[in-house]
Amino acid sequence: MPTGFLILIVILVLMWVLLIRPQRRRQTAQSQLLSNLEVGDEIVTAGGIYGRIEEVEDADVMLEIAPGTRVRVAKRAIAGVVTEEDEEAAAEEDEEGELDEGEDADAEPVEGEETPALDASTPERHG
Repeated sequence: MPTGFLILIVILVLMWVLLIRPQRRRQTAQSQLLSNLEVGDEIVTAGGIYGRIEEVEDADVMLEIAPGTRVRVAKRAIAGVVTEEDEEAAAEEDEEGELDEGEDADAEPVEGEETPALDASTPERHG
């Protein structure tokens, strides 16, 4: 009986260390982020919308997402503050990802490889 009790305690401690403690840290970091929001901060929402904070209210913020376009967003929907480092990393990823799967845009077909031609009378197959 004491062995089973010891195993139960070990399992509970592991759950706390692996699940509960990291979640509390994330919640604390998110609430600090939301409490430190200021006018002029560049943010990204949970839905992927980037914008600059124009006004900060109790439960929501006004974002300018394009010149002259303002939207009201709930504070809890803000996923993070965008830094210059984040923007530079995103720009580098965009430059690298412009070509599909590392293909060269100027690549010629390999000899012996046929490229199917589509014309108006040939229906495309999707599937």
